[in-house]
Amino acid sequence: MTELVLKGAPVAGASGKAGASAPGILTFIIADVAVFGVLFLAFMLERSGQLALFDSSSSALDVQLGLLNTLILMTSGLFVVLAVHAARQGQSVATRRWLLASFVVGAGFGINKAIEYSDKLTHGITMLSNDFFMFYYVLTGVHFVHFVAGMIVLAVLWFRAGREEVNGPLFGWIESGGLYWHMVDLLWIVIFPMLYLLGPR
Repeated sequence: MTELVLKGAPVAGASGKAGASAPGILTFIIADVAVFGVLFLAFMLERSGQLALFDSSSSALDVQLGLLNTLILMTSGLFVVLAVHAARQGQSVATRRWLLASFVVGAGFGINKAIEYSDKLTHGITMLSNDFFMFYYVLTGVHFVHFVAGMIVLAVLWFRAGREEVNGPLFGWIESGGLYWHMVDLLWIVIFPMLYLLGPR
């Protein structure tokens, strides 16, 4: 999965600096966002025919927990930006520090989702409960798989940054990993209001 996510990262030129573009990861991100776009459209079309059901089901979700997860991913994304900036400057120690900070903060998202899933299952709410929760588990579940892949990428980049020059060929991989992590953030920023905030509360 890590190789797929980072495929197409630029390699260093004659000067030893990595290129600025990452066409492989951008192609992957566009395709992935398009798939989610289809899911988002399907959700909205289904919701338009079952407004009362979707609104009442949405009210069973914890908005504060969803907001906390949003803040966690945005903060983790900020740390990734700082890691990429440090790598561009050739600062290996700072790059590893920001990658680690991004990983640690990001782990909070995984913990919160585990708590949320556990609570729903404890109360007998599954993807078979109704159409809203079918979409809830599909959208958050697929997003969670992307989140786990991103965490693996951050860990691999942290490990490699301790053994390679961060402003050499590795920089392209760090930049591509950062772009992937931002995609994870962006998807959640759409999922959160769509599932947790739409409808009266």
